[in-house]
Amino acid sequence: MARDRRRERAARRDRDLRLDTPLDPRRRGLRPRYDAESFGRLSEGIARFLGTGRFLVIQTVFIACWVLINVIPGIPHFDPYTFTFLTLILSLQAAYAAPLILLAQNRQDDRDRVNLEQDRRVAVQQREDVEYLARELAALRIAVGEVATRDFLRSELRTLREDLEAHAEDIEGRPRDGKAKPKRKKERPTGEQVTPPEPVTPPHPDPALPVAELGSWPDVALEHQPGGPAAG
Repeated sequence: MARDRRRERAARRDRDLRLDTPLDPRRRGLRPRYDAESFGRLSEGIARFLGTGRFLVIQTVFIACWVLINVIPGIPHFDPYTFTFLTLILSLQAAYAAPLILLAQNRQDDRDRVNLEQDRRVAVQQREDVEYLARELAALRIAVGEVATRDFLRSELRTLREDLEAHAEDIEGRPRDGKAKPKRKKERPTGEQVTPPEPVTPPHPDPALPVAELGSWPDVALEHQPGGPAAG
């Protein structure tokens, strides 16, 4: 019987030591159960109220009334001089106020730590974004430096147009405005006489040839002209 109990106790201990087995919530003993978040908010509210001027005024008025009631003669004193009960109340207040203030401070430290971590992640992300934008701007500046600008294109097109106009003027005799030059007639010197072209006279036929063999006069004239069929 005792051996079975020891085995069961050992098996239970081994089961409790295993990480893959959840603990039984019913075996936590007499530990108080409370909502940590709600208790933390309550402690922060109390600590925040203890640090206000309203609490200081209320406590001052309370202590003054307590002392006056227990000092004025002719009335019953429930806490006579040395005010032992008042001292006990203030001691209890200080005993509870200090842990509540520390708890609220710890919660504030946790929030500050979380906010600091988040701010650090945001700062790192922003720095990476700024570095990325700086690299992109540098790349764009390099690319823009290699691209022809509008003024450069205009100057190159203007130079090309002037070269084309000059070439067209040299070939076609046109000025750069595109209008054809008027042809100028050759001027003859004054006093020079113009000689008319000599008339073409038909060759004199040979009287020894018969008339039938001479042919017509235009054919004979063409044969005797320079550059005519006879010359070829």
